Amino acid sequence: MRTLAALSIALLPIVATVAGCERAAAPTSMEVTVAGKRFDCRLALDEASRERGLGGVTELGPDEGMLFAFPTAEERTFWMRDCVIDLDIAFLDGKGFVTAVHTMPKEPLRAEGESESAYLGRLKRYPSGAPAQFALEVAPGTFEALEIRRGSRIEFDAAALKPHIR
Repeated sequence: MRTLAALSIALLPIVATVAGCERAAAPTSMEVTVAGKRFDCRLALDEASRERGLGGVTELGPDEGMLFAFPTAEERTFWMRDCVIDLDIAFLDGKGFVTAVHTMPKEPLRAEGESESAYLGRLKRYPSGAPAQFALEVAPGTFEALEIRRGSRIEFDAAALKPHIR
């Protein structure tokens, strides 16, 4: 009995450590500040949510957006796959500095009988212009109105996202 009690006491720190290692749930939205204006942004933290993006979304409010987060900063290219609304995009480096800004008009959706490769092949690509770890999509005209350009800084809590980026 004494051995069992000693073993239980010896294992207690290990059990507590393992229990403390459970990953907190990933956030689904985050406040992002662009030139003093706050946006409530959906988050795309994994491959599936980044691929889906805002595809199929029929409206985006003037204070809404989507923040895409990637594990590393790399040259990136976005397109308007399945998007039915126009969007602005700003690519950001790991510190939140803008590497490129584009206004992306919606494109015709995949036509009946059109192959996936033909559809994807006709979509315009929008490049990051430099290594980017984040991308922010908002309503069209937003970045022009806020005078956002390459070198501008967009504020958000990147450190809070990093443990959840896949």
